[in-house]
Amino acid sequence: MLKLFRSLLSVKPPGGLKLWITLITFGFVGWALAGHAVGLRSLSITSEGWWWLVLALGLSWLSLVANAGAWQVLVRWLGHGSGSTPLVSLYLSSNLLKYLPGGVWHFLQRVRILGPSIGTGPALVSVLLEPMLMAVAALLWVPFGGWQNGLALLTPLPALLLLPRWREPLLCRLERIRLRQLNRSDPDLGSLPPLEQLGSGRDVYPWAPLMAELVFIASRFSGFWCCIQVFGLTSVLPIGHWIAAFALAWATGLVVPAAPGGLGVFEAVLLLRLGSSVPEAALLAVALSYRLVVTLADLLGAAGVKVDRLIADRWDQLSASPQSSPGSSS
Repeated sequence: MLKLFRSLLSVKPPGGLKLWITLITFGFVGWALAGHAVGLRSLSITSEGWWWLVLALGLSWLSLVANAGAWQVLVRWLGHGSGSTPLVSLYLSSNLLKYLPGGVWHFLQRVRILGPSIGTGPALVSVLLEPMLMAVAALLWVPFGGWQNGLALLTPLPALLLLPRWREPLLCRLERIRLRQLNRSDPDLGSLPPLEQLGSGRDVYPWAPLMAELVFIASRFSGFWCCIQVFGLTSVLPIGHWIAAFALAWATGLVVPAAPGGLGVFEAVLLLRLGSSVPEAALLAVALSYRLVVTLADLLGAAGVKVDRLIADRWDQLSASPQSSPGSSS
């Protein structure tokens, strides 16, 4: 029986599991959109609603900065400085790469740039431990929605994975797998680090990075809350229920292998979680507007870093250019 179970687990569907999950979630969301097309067309955004969307965009951009700051806290917790590498700028500029097929290009960019400063192994640990912290932090917000048929007791359990006795073996395994994957994409990264360099090297719980990620999830939800305001759904459910559903959908979109950026998974989980309590057409409108807002925020974050670099380079050029002394021209 055990051999049969293992053989079933080893069977891979044609095209890979990620493709099938993406197709299923996209199909579900598409079916929901088709079923509520009339209701969606009847919705309209007031002038006040447009201002809520602008605020959602600003708060979503700030949440990216909070996310980048949480990664910086994590790198410092690991006992590494960043040298001359601006971590917040690196995070924001590479964040758009998560939308590319494969879902590893933002990791690759961060490891490639940060690796020379702190080493490939530590840089890889920082990008592997970060999504673990984000998922745990999101799930820790779920109990704010109440008992939820026992879900409030289950969602804090993944926080135990951050204990050193379980975290380090998991990190070492993930590090070997991910580095081989990144090496196929960029052979210049070098070979697998020696065994003694695998893992975080820390024997304490990552309280500071986890607290920073909790702040990030709260800031991420603030943009979602503005989208709820746009369609007048704030009174339908208490805010604790909203943040619980959001956190569960966001964490699922982060950990489930599917389309880049959790596209489709987040929306599907949100519909399944709240579809019986919230008018589905309005809930779909909230999910779609939030997806648009966070994508634009990613674009703004990367564009802001680019513009900042161009201004800095231009300023350096002006500062370095020779100044002609007064009276030198005839």
